[in-house]
Amino acid sequence: MTWIFREKSKSSVDYLSALAYTPLFLLGLCLNIAALRTFIAIRASWKDTHIYMFNLNMADFALILFLPFRIYDALFCLDRTKLCTFLIFSHYINMYASILTTTAISVHRFLTIRFPLQARSWRKKKETAFAVCLVVWVLLVTLCAIFRKENYPDKLWNCFERCKNRPLNLVFILIVTCLGFLTPLLIIVYCSHQIITILLKEDNRSEEKMSTIGIVTANMAVFIFCYMPIHIGFLVNYYYKFPPDWQEVLSPVHIYLLVCEWIASTNCCFDSISYYFLLRRYYSDAMKRVSLWFQLKS
Repeated sequence: MTWIFREKSKSSVDYLSALAYTPLFLLGLCLNIAALRTFIAIRASWKDTHIYMFNLNMADFALILFLPFRIYDALFCLDRTKLCTFLIFSHYINMYASILTTTAISVHRFLTIRFPLQARSWRKKKETAFAVCLVVWVLLVTLCAIFRKENYPDKLWNCFERCKNRPLNLVFILIVTCLGFLTPLLIIVYCSHQIITILLKEDNRSEEKMSTIGIVTANMAVFIFCYMPIHIGFLVNYYYKFPPDWQEVLSPVHIYLLVCEWIASTNCCFDSISYYFLLRRYYSDAMKRVSLWFQLKS
């Protein structure tokens, strides 16, 4: 087993990984800082929707902040320590926090459109949103604490990759696949379908309603595009029989999983579309103020 602790040699895949994550980090950092700044600027007028979106922003922002470690590891190799365990779980905690928060937003949007009159009279909506977000984080941290040994240094090939002859616990894979993806996927697809159906049945198809249909459809498509490949990769990676010299040969399954991890990470940029539509009134007012300032100066 001594080969587990040898230094992994750099390959073209490592450099391509660094090349792929670097622009993702820069773009995601700019977009999420802009969204965070706007959320803070309008904090006095927050509604329950803003709380869900802010939680989504925090999950995306935290994932972005840890990407430099992944870029550095791809170029220079971090030592396999419990820091790697922390980094791996941090990455996936934030990814699943984004998934579950997106699910909560879909449910909230569906209930608001399906029961518009009742939604106006609901009490403690902001407190409920805060409680839902808190439960999401507590659940994910607890799950990682229970399965923390799954990514201990003795099971890692490098800081962000497990030894291919030591797959994840099947129970853990089923939990993250079924409860962490399939269940949210079914909820999001159902809520999105119901929202689109309700809005299309109405005679008054205003620009705002058609815009909502577009946003809901885009959010569902982005969710499937970002998160379905990686969960397929988890299952394939578990059942695939890697050769004895797996550490010397890059298999298509391994490459597929690396690509899917990058695709899943791109969601932190796509979420900015949702932030824009929620905060566009603020941006519109800000642009008007800037325009007025230039007019007064001229």
